[in-house]
Order: sequence, then structure tokens, then C-alpha cells
Amino acid sequence: MSKPANPILCAIDLADPAKAKALVRTLKGAVGGIKLGLEFFTANGPRAVKDTAQGLPLFLDLKLHDIPNTVAGAVRAAAAIEPLFLTLHCAGGGAMMKAATEAAKQAGGKTRMKLLGVTVLTSLDEGDLESVGQKGPVAEQVKRLARLARASGLDGIVCSPHEVEELRRELGEDFLLVVPGIRIGSLALGDQKRVMGPRDAVAAGADYLVIGRPITGSPSPPAAARAMLAEIGKAAT
Repeated sequence: MSKPANPILCAIDLADPAKAKALVRTLKGAVGGIKLGLEFFTANGPRAVKDTAQGLPLFLDLKLHDIPNTVAGAVRAAAAIEPLFLTLHCAGGGAMMKAATEAAKQAGGKTRMKLLGVTVLTSLDEGDLESVGQKGPVAEQVKRLARLARASGLDGIVCSPHEVEELRRELGEDFLLVVPGIRIGSLALGDQKRVMGPRDAVAAGADYLVIGRPITGSPSPPAAARAMLAEIGKAAT
């Protein structure tokens, strides 16, 4: 699987569609795509999601988690937005992920959207997992869910940068690893607990980097995105 020319997917964490569209407009040519999530989708609906993307590759981060039939229906509905990626929780189980995979194939479209399984949220650590009844290190739970995602037909997973190197060795080059939790220097962690710089994450084997506040919180978001591209040895188009 070929690596993207620009691996940066900018997380647009704004509920206001006008502000979101203005930000996306400035980022054209500096990022490889944008991520819109549950807050924006719930506030504005699917049409606004597609309009806001303005033709850029779209990572639609809805983290679907329900019974197989319901998730399959949601996947078919999301296909009309034509996202590059759509997320669902691996914890929903193999039957749910297989139903989603089949629904994505049936939906068709100009380019079939790729399904990404969410393993363990980057806001969680061992203590958080234990509090909900999941024993063992985060890395072991991530690997367990990643194997299940691959066996269920998903195209890849979302994982923290700290799991990338081992997952790449175990899952091979043709399984997408999309990585949030990217931070620069001493920038505040916010609600992320398992983070890494962009150069190290790509060197470890990440295909795409989901980056929000380090870009959108900058005085010049396009300049911040280009600086990150330069750091990982790529050039903006």
C-alpha cells in the first residue's frame, strides 16, 4: 500500500460550520485531509460535513458502536458523504465489524470509504481500562482489538503513536495505522495521555497523523501544518 503524499489529517474541532469552512479553506494545499467528528456531525448534519470538506479527503470520525444491523445501516448512510475514512469501535465485536465491512462494499461510490477500528482511546491509560473491567496493559488490549479488526475485514485502525511500531510489525504494511495524539515540543497535552511528535510517529510506521490543536491553535494554521510536513521530510503540494 503506497504511503500518502501528505499524511496530515487536520482535526477541525469546531461546531460552527462557517468558522469550520473558513479554516478548511486556509488549509487547502497544506494538509492531506480534514477530520470532522461527532460534535460537528450532531450539530450540523451530513450535508454540512460534506460542504465543509470542500473536496478535501474527509476523515469522518463517528466511532460507531451498536448492534451489527444498526451499524451497517449507519455505514450505508455515511457513504453518501463520500468520506475517505469512517471510524467504528472495535469493542463492538467481530460480527459488528463484519457487517460494517459488507455494508461499505455494497455502498460503492466513486471511491469506497475505508473503515477504521478504534482500539483504545488515547485519553485512556491502564487505570482507566481497569476501572471499566479490562485487565492488562493498554498495549495488549490494543493488539487484541487490532487483530480482531483485521480478521473482520476492516482497512485499518486508529491507535496511539506508542503502539505503532509493534502493530506495524505484527499487522503488516497493508493495514492502515491512523494516529492521533501528535504533539510538538512542550505543547499542552489537553485530554491526551499517550502522545508523540510527528517525525517519530511516521518513522514508527504511522500512515496518517491526526493533528488538531497544534495546527488549529496556531496563529497561522497553514504555516504550522507545513512546518510539521517539513519535520517529517515531506513537502506541501
